[in-house]
Formats: sequence, C-alpha cells, structure tokens
Amino acid sequence: MKAEKAEVAQADPVTGAYSPEVEKILDAAWDSVTICNDFIFCKVMQDESLLAELIRRILPQLKFTTLRIESQHTIEIGMDIHGVRFDVYVTLEDGSVVDIEMQATDTGCLPRRARYYISMADMELLEKGVVYSKLKDSYVILITPFDLFGQGRHVYTFTNHCKEDHSLEMGDGTTKIFLNAAGTLDDVYGGLEAFLDYVAGKPVNNDDYVAKLDAAVRIAKANKEWRLEYMTVMMRDLEN
Repeated sequence: MKAEKAEVAQADPVTGAYSPEVEKILDAAWDSVTICNDFIFCKVMQDESLLAELIRRILPQLKFTTLRIESQHTIEIGMDIHGVRFDVYVTLEDGSVVDIEMQATDTGCLPRRARYYISMADMELLEKGVVYSKLKDSYVILITPFDLFGQGRHVYTFTNHCKEDHSLEMGDGTTKIFLNAAGTLDDVYGGLEAFLDYVAGKPVNNDDYVAKLDAAVRIAKANKEWRLEYMTVMMRDLEN
C-alpha cells in the first residue's frame, strides 16, 4: 500500500497521467470489474428498460409503466447527520421508492445499513406538513455475491411482523430484501434465478435479459470516460 501511495504522488499534475506501474494496476482493476462492481452496476442501470426488468424480476407484484431513475442519489440533511448515497434510487409512478444496492463485500453492518437507508428515504418522502398516511411504500434491495445469513437462500425478505404472532404484519410499507447470488437452495426460478446466476459469474443461456445486461456491461467497460471516472475514484480511495 505504501509503495502504491508513493506512485500516486507521481501523477503528472498537468496531464493527470500516472506512472506505467500504476496504469497497469488500474487497467487490471478495470478489466476485472463485473456487474458485481457498484460503479458498473450504477452505470448499466441508467438504462430504464434494464432497470425496469430487474425490478419486475425482484418484485413481480409491483405494477408500473414509468419510473424515474437517480443513480448515486444523495441525501444530506445536516452537517452533523450521516448522509447516504444510494446506488440506484427509483421512484415509481405511484410514488413508491425502490433503492437497489450492489454490495460486493460484507461490511458487517448491512442489515443496519438497510434500516438507515429506509429511514432516510422516508425522511425525504414525507415533506413537512404531510400526514403519515401519505407516506409511500419503500423497498431497499441489497444484491450480494455472498450469503449474509448463512441459510443457503437466494432471497431473504424482511418486513415487520409481530413477535408474538408472526402472521400479524405491521403494515408500515417498508420491505428489505437481500439477494444472495451464492444461494444453494432451490428457492428461485426463471428470470430472478438467471440474474443471480449472472451475478455469481455462472454461464447463463437462453435468457434475453441477461444477454442484454452482459452486452451493456461490455459497452460500459469500453466507455473511456467511465474508465477514467472509475480510475479517479480508485485513486481517491487509495489516497484516503
């Protein structure tokens, strides 16, 4: 790390070019990124048709014809309060909100992160003076290549239920979903299974959506401006 940070300091202040050694590291990093990388995921999901189909595969019960996409949507409500930056923040035509996060690593606090994201989305949804009954449904979806809960499931869906009677749901309109691409149970099929297999790096045949998604990833990786943006972020993180 120290050697790499030393190389960072050698970036040309005029052209912004890095040393050949650092350029090699950056090129290797860019070449290896997949849909599991949140940067690539955000760029690809700017395509409304790809995003709409993904939402329908995850939440088939939702009925919508239009959506508004905000990639890397940020909510800042004060200097002393932790803001958030959503990967893909979607508002459906009925006002419901769907936040989709690609999470490649287990930070040890993902359930609490999902809780905070729901609360921040609600804070933005409920304008001053608006009654609580106007608060729309919100969904936080985390896609991971690992099994956070260790039960082999591909899908873990959490809503608020009564501890004394699990059949009694609170009905607060919030849902947290963890999608596990490393699942082993036979609990998904069709479109969602194909998508999760693609996230896991498995070959997927005869699924038009995954074929379009893979093509979009390839196009994104051929975009020189996005490559430069990604490398800038990488170097900033390294310096930090």
